[in-house]
Amino acid sequence: MNVANTQIQMRKGLLEFCILHIISRGEVYTSDLIDELTEAHMIVVEGTLYPLLNRLKTAALVEYRWVESESGPPRKYYSITESGKEFLATLSDTWSSLVNSTLTITTKN
Repeated sequence: MNVANTQIQMRKGLLEFCILHIISRGEVYTSDLIDELTEAHMIVVEGTLYPLLNRLKTAALVEYRWVESESGPPRKYYSITESGKEFLATLSDTWSSLVNSTLTITTKN
């Protein structure tokens, strides 16, 4: 087995949760999302992020608005919807449960 593949799959599984969490703090531009994810060592490329943001929008979990930019093309700023907040709350509960379960297993002698 390849440990790198397993690590990638673990990150992918958490990416949607982390993105929703970042967006839940307030409107965010895509490059800011990438910066925060990269800073947290959740390396993501635009080719992964944009399809995920589109899926979240299609599911009505996030929405965006266009903002004119003085230094280039308009920018999309993402925000979380009420449905997205509810979805994130459920994911947060699931995350807490998974962390507790994992700690129970991994800290046992």
